Amino acid sequence: MNRTALALLCSLALASPVFAQAKPATPQTQPPPAKAKWVAPVKGLVTIDVVRTPPKKVGNDMVTVLKVKNTSDGAIALLRVDEYWYNDKREMVSADTERVKKPIMPGEIVEITTKSPVKPGLYQNTYNFSHANGQVKATVVKKFSDK
Repeated sequence: MNRTALALLCSLALASPVFAQAKPATPQTQPPPAKAKWVAPVKGLVTIDVVRTPPKKVGNDMVTVLKVKNTSDGAIALLRVDEYWYNDKREMVSADTERVKKPIMPGEIVEITTKSPVKPGLYQNTYNFSHANGQVKATVVKKFSDK
């Protein structure tokens, strides 16, 4: 027997016990993902609770953070917030519009940040809420209830 054949025979003899010790891989099945719960969007009037933080000047913008909780029975589609800044003569001097693109589920809380350019004479701001399917009744609260 030549040396090459002998080396091959020895390596096969030694390799088979090593492979025999390896356990075959058991396929692990994962549970299917939970299905997303569909909540139909409300058409018409929706209700929300709003927690406002005081506006702060950041660079050349007045930044206001609003936390909004959906208190309606259905989802709110495409919530829109318009912030208007007025001077002391009640003339509008600055504004911003922000939108929440994903539906807001009942009881869900989202954070919306508005950034209005700083202009001379900013005195007071107001907000106007609307959504894709109607009007919004907003209630300003200090903190959200557990309901």
